[in-house]
Amino acid sequence: MCFSATASFTAGALLFGIGMLALKSARRRRELPFAAIPLLFAIQQLSEGVIWLTFRYEAPLLNAVMTHIYSFFSHVLWPIFVPVAVLLIEPPGRRRKALFAFVAAGLAVGAYLLYFLVAFPIVSRPTGQHIEYIAPHFFAAATMTLYLISTTVSPILSTHRMVKVFGILALLSFGGVYYFYATWFISVWCFFAALLSVTIFLHFVRRRGERSAPQFQ
Repeated sequence: MCFSATASFTAGALLFGIGMLALKSARRRRELPFAAIPLLFAIQQLSEGVIWLTFRYEAPLLNAVMTHIYSFFSHVLWPIFVPVAVLLIEPPGRRRKALFAFVAAGLAVGAYLLYFLVAFPIVSRPTGQHIEYIAPHFFAAATMTLYLISTTVSPILSTHRMVKVFGILALLSFGGVYYFYATWFISVWCFFAALLSVTIFLHFVRRRGERSAPQFQ
């Protein structure tokens, strides 16, 4: 998390367990990427826990490695992975066709940010009780718009109720975090988005209940 190593490791451990349950709840192969989101958030939170430790024990090399791992999740993986995962579980129809545009937006912004992660050094540093990630790139407004479209609007477009809830909560948390924690936005929003991924497990619980419910003719 954005406050301490203990908080990051605790969140990571919690999400790891939830992620494993979500994966076990998936019944089809195409559901696995969406079910894996809490588990991937767990890895990201655990990596930030290690980043906190590198400040305490002065390990600059490990800090650089873990900062790039964390930033790969936050900058590259999520805008690509989320719309693809939502697309895979969406039934055929107009919404599924529209999701291809969100996948394209995610691929574009993910590739753009990946270039900057490789071309320019990204730095993490503790400021107050948070971690600030300094990642240079241009066209911030356009980049953030495409990022939001791919990570939050694509789930909102879904026909699945809990997937839609996940997208709405992620979008609302974006606004709140940007208003209160603009300097530490990457760290704080990723933490809240990670916690919100619990709704993904609830999606599979709900789906399992629908399948096991008696059908009346």
